[in-house]
Amino acid sequence: QVQLMESGGGLVQAGGSLRLSCAASGSIFSINAMGWYRQVPGKPRELVAAITSGGTTNYADSVKGRFTISRDNAKNTVSLQMNSLRPEDTAVYYCKIVARTNWNRPWGDYWGQGTQVTVSS
Repeated sequence: QVQLMESGGGLVQAGGSLRLSCAASGSIFSINAMGWYRQVPGKPRELVAAITSGGTTNYADSVKGRFTISRDNAKNTVSLQMNSLRPEDTAVYYCKIVARTNWNRPWGDYWGQGTQVTVSS
């Protein structure tokens, strides 16, 4: 079984910064991509940023230049540094990894429980 533990959400004023962290644990054999998604009520979950095992990153246009994703492969962690936050960044942020629990098991998606980020104007 794979568990994801997120931390770092909270309330911040517009223009401020937050750092989200996600630690994966459990029966992990290998992790491929890691990423952050966000969701507001009534809207579908959307990709914020993702990073491959080789370090290639991908960002939503709305966060380019403001957010930075990073990962520590030795510790199975992924972080999201969020700067110049805007009220429209308010959402529940979810960590997701693509991992497998053994060499002969298929890759699967694993999600964290979500952490609230609220940006006040």
